[in-house]
Amino acid sequence: MIELVSNQLKFSFPDVHPDAELTIEFQRTLRIPDDGQSYPLPPGLGTFPVRHVDDHAASVPSKWLQHGGVMLPMFQSEAMWLNFDLGWVDRHDVSYPFAIKVAAGKQCAVSGESWAEGVTRNPQNYMVAPEQPWLDGFVVEKGSVRQFVAMPLGSGYSAEEQITGEAEHGGLQLAVYPMKRDVFERRYPKSKPMIEPMREMLCMSMQCEAAPDMGLAPGGRMKQEIYNDPYDLRDWQIDGGGRCFVHLCNSMVWKSMTGSMPPHPAPTAKKYTDS
Repeated sequence: MIELVSNQLKFSFPDVHPDAELTIEFQRTLRIPDDGQSYPLPPGLGTFPVRHVDDHAASVPSKWLQHGGVMLPMFQSEAMWLNFDLGWVDRHDVSYPFAIKVAAGKQCAVSGESWAEGVTRNPQNYMVAPEQPWLDGFVVEKGSVRQFVAMPLGSGYSAEEQITGEAEHGGLQLAVYPMKRDVFERRYPKSKPMIEPMREMLCMSMQCEAAPDMGLAPGGRMKQEIYNDPYDLRDWQIDGGGRCFVHLCNSMVWKSMTGSMPPHPAPTAKKYTDS
C-alpha cells in the first residue's frame, strides 16, 4: 500500500509484516556549485510539497496520468535529496529492512544503468535501509555523488537525455522491497523485553520556463558513500514490492496546476553564506 501523508510517501506491507513500513521524504536544499570540487552536505530548506497526480487530472500533462503517482514543484535554483525512515519493530529492537531503487528518467541513480526489474548485485542497482538513511544524488564514483537538480525536459541536460538522447520519462521512479518475513525473523530474533525500547533517529539535512515537465540532472559534486547490501539477494520480497512515479513540475506553473503557491525560491549558496 502506498499513501501520501504530510508530503511524504509511505510504503507499507502488512501482508509481509505489520511493521514493514518505509517513508520517503523529498527534502529541499541549496544547489552547490558545479565546478568539479566536492562539497559537504549543504543546509536543508524543509520538505517539498507533494500532491497526488490524479487529484489534478484536469491540469497536469496527459502522460502523467498514464503513470499516476505524485508530483512536486522544483526550482532550477535548488536541489533535492531523499530521506528514508523505517518502521521500528519493538519486539526485535530493530528497523524493518528495505531494498530501495531510485531512478531519474528511468536511469538508475545508484548504478548509472538503465532501469531493470528487480535487484542486481554487479553492479548493485539499489540501496539498503537502514544502512543507507538518505540519498543525496547520482552516484558518479565510490564515495561521490552529484546533486539531484531540475532541468526542463527537452533541454538536453537531464540525466535521461544525456544517456539516451531522449526526453521521454523525466521525474523520479521509485521501487521498494521489504525483507521477507521469514528472513527477518531468522536474522533478527526477538530481543529480551526492555523497560522502554529506544530508537536512534538519524536526522541529516543532508523553474523559469513555461514547460511544466521537468527531469533530474546531475549537479554539483558532494561526498556520500553508498553501502553494499549486507544481505542476500534472495532475502528481498521482490514480488509485490511497491512502485511510484514522482513527477517534477516547473515551480512557475505549480500554482496553475494545483491552486497552491510553491515554496519560496532557494537562495544561491553565495547569498546564503553572505546573509
